[in-house]
Amino acid sequence: MRDANFLIENNARHFWHPMAHPAEMQKNPPKVITAAEGVELTDVQGQRVLDAVGGLWNVNLGYSCQPVKDAIRDQLEQLPYYSAFRGTSTGPAIELSYELREWFAPDGLTRAFFTSGGSDSVETALRLARQYHKIRGERDRTKFIGIKKGYHGTHFGGASVNGNANFRRNYEPLLPGVYHIPAPWPYRNPFGETDPARLAQLCAAMLEDEIKFQSPDTVAAFIMEPILGAGGVIPPHESFMPLVREICDRHGVLLIADEVITAFGRTGAWTGSRLWGVKPDMMTTAKAITNGYYPFGAVMLGEKVVEVFESNEDSFGNIGHGYTYSAHPVGAAAALAALAETKRLDVARNAAVRGDELMDGCLALQKKHDMVGDVRGKGLMTCLELVSDRTNKTPLSKDAIARMFEGTYEAGVMVRISGNNVILSPPLVLTSDDVTRIVEALDAGLQVAAF
Repeated sequence: MRDANFLIENNARHFWHPMAHPAEMQKNPPKVITAAEGVELTDVQGQRVLDAVGGLWNVNLGYSCQPVKDAIRDQLEQLPYYSAFRGTSTGPAIELSYELREWFAPDGLTRAFFTSGGSDSVETALRLARQYHKIRGERDRTKFIGIKKGYHGTHFGGASVNGNANFRRNYEPLLPGVYHIPAPWPYRNPFGETDPARLAQLCAAMLEDEIKFQSPDTVAAFIMEPILGAGGVIPPHESFMPLVREICDRHGVLLIADEVITAFGRTGAWTGSRLWGVKPDMMTTAKAITNGYYPFGAVMLGEKVVEVFESNEDSFGNIGHGYTYSAHPVGAAAALAALAETKRLDVARNAAVRGDELMDGCLALQKKHDMVGDVRGKGLMTCLELVSDRTNKTPLSKDAIARMFEGTYEAGVMVRISGNNVILSPPLVLTSDDVTRIVEALDAGLQVAAF
C-alpha cells in the first residue's frame, strides 16, 4: 500500500463514495482506515478508535476472526471460483445450504438462494414473490407494500420498497405498484400516538386497509425489517409483526422479512423474526453471514413457497434469475466458518446483555444532554436522535452534528451519522469495558456539539 501522504492527498479524489455527495467528500475528506483488530480501527494518522459501527452492521465477530480468514485462504487454494448456474455446484455451497436449513429451521425456512449481498437478496425475494403467485395462477399479484423509514438496499426493486426519500428521490420514477404504510415509531408518527401497543394496532390496520384498497388479489408481498435499521433503529411493539403475519395470511400476501441486519444475533435473538415469534415466508440475509469478510448473502424460503416451486411442472417454475457470484465457493466457505464462530461464541446472548448496558448508558446521556431527544434500540442496535428543541423535536443542525461526530471520534469511538441520528451497531463480541468507552466518547462528542 502507498504511504500515508499519498493516501491523504488522493483521498476522495478518484472514486465516489456510496451514500455521499462527491463534492462534499472532496471538501471534507472521510476518515482513511488502514488497519483493524478486535473491535478497534486504526486510521491513516495512527489513531486507534473503537468501531461502534461494526463495519456496516456486519462485523459481528470483530476484525480478528482467524477461522474465517483461514477458511477464505484455504478455499482460494482449493477452488477459488466456479459458477452455480444450472449444471454445476460446489462443495461449500452444498454444505452451507445444509447448515442454513438447520440454522433457520425454527423460522420455518428450509431452502437457500445465494446472492452477493443484501441488495441482491432483496431483489431476489421480490422477484421470487411475483413468480410464486404466477406459478399459482394469480398473475395480477404484482404489487408490494413496505414501511415508511424502512430500508431495503439500492437496486431498483429495493429502492422502490424503501420508505425513505433520501434513497428514492434522485432515482425516481421507480418500480410502479409499490405502496407504504406508516412506521410503528412512537417518537414520530402521523397519529400522534405515543403508546407503542396502540400504535402497532394503528399501523397494522393501515396495512390491511391498503391491501383492501389495492385489492388483495393484486398484492404480492409485504416487506419489513423486524427492527428498522438505517431508518433510525425503530423497534416495533412486540405485537406488530404477529399482527402483520395474520393480515398477510388472511389476504394471501407473502411476508418478506428483511433480515440483512438483524439475522445472526444482533437483536439479542438469532433472527429478528424469532424475536417476535413470527415465521416469514421469505427472509433476506447478508452482512454478518461472512462477518463482512466476503460479499455474500442468502434468501431463505419457507415451505409454503418451496412447495409451490418444487411441485411446478411448467416453465413458470424456472428461476430465470441469479448472479455470477451466487453461491461463490469462497463466500460459502467464509459463511460456514463465520456461522460456526457465531454459534460457538453465542454472540446473540452477548448482544442482549451488552445491548442493555449500552441502552442504560445512552438513557443516562439523554438525561444529561438536552439535545438527545430520543434513545431507542434492541440488542446491539441503538440510536440517539439529536434535536435542538425537545418539545418540537426539531432536528439538530448539520454543523452541530458534524461537531458531535468529530468530538466522539477524537474521544476514541467511530459512530455512524444518518440525518440527525447517531446509530450504534458495534461488533457482537463487545465487552462491558467497551460499552463504557462508547458512552464516555458519546458524552464527549455531545459536549463538543453544544458549543
